[in-house]
Amino acid sequence: MNDTIEKIKKLNLGKVEEKVSLKKYTTYCVGGIARAIVYPKNTTALVRLLKILRGDNIPFKILGNGSNLLFSDKPYEGVLIKLSEFNTMKYIGKKKVRVGAGYSLIKLSLQTAKKGLTGLEFASGIPGSVGGAVFMNAGAYKSDMGYVVQSVKVLTPELKVITLVNKEMDFHYRSSFLQSHPGFICLEAVIQLEIGKKDAIEEIIRERRARRMESQPLEYPSAGSVFRNPTDNFAGKLIEDVGLKGFQKGGAMVSDKHANFIINYKNATSSDIKYLIDMCHDKVLDEYGIDMKIEQEFVNWE
Repeated sequence: MNDTIEKIKKLNLGKVEEKVSLKKYTTYCVGGIARAIVYPKNTTALVRLLKILRGDNIPFKILGNGSNLLFSDKPYEGVLIKLSEFNTMKYIGKKKVRVGAGYSLIKLSLQTAKKGLTGLEFASGIPGSVGGAVFMNAGAYKSDMGYVVQSVKVLTPELKVITLVNKEMDFHYRSSFLQSHPGFICLEAVIQLEIGKKDAIEEIIRERRARRMESQPLEYPSAGSVFRNPTDNFAGKLIEDVGLKGFQKGGAMVSDKHANFIINYKNATSSDIKYLIDMCHDKVLDEYGIDMKIEQEFVNWE
């Protein structure tokens, strides 16, 4: 592993951080120590990096803003790849924007709102990167990325750059082509919006922020909604109905403000959070026969 890291540094593929706490890189603010995080400076550097890691049999993972991941407390003996340098944004004509995978989704939503473009209001409170949002088909308020993404530039497992149009991305509720084909990496997306009234768009964003502040525990580290809402039901209500709202394990808690949030309220460990996720899932399954789908991805728990 040390030889691989030195090789990456010598090739000047991008910034390299070693032995970093994943608490800084996940919205839960938990996780063990990552052996290295690499920030490739462009697509060419990313391709060279992947060739090296594959050739040396080093495990790796693309890391966005860490808003939907739960790393274990143990060390991650591999390389995490952050596409923070893929952060350009450019308007195409009056209603489209081309944006890099590393760009903040919230920032994109606010900037397009200032331009009087409507369609991304739903994303103004989703703390992820554009790439992560495309991967997850992130959404809220009965809308999601599938409604606004026109096309996605991806790197294939064969390390070729291709473009997938909306239909090929196979967007469905919190899922996409990228989830079922994990070897593909989102590099950038073209977002199709519509011209609206700037004041009205910004008012919607303000109202929704106020609503989130009232109903969600935004003052604590979390990863947003833990479970997808089952058909014709709400995960938070189900968790509350089985008596787990406010339940604690170590420094983690099933939020007493919104039961579909698990919060790190006092130096929680990853194991504390996972315990609560599993407990909520299993108790709802036992009492109601509903197998709630977990939105977060568990990493390095093997």
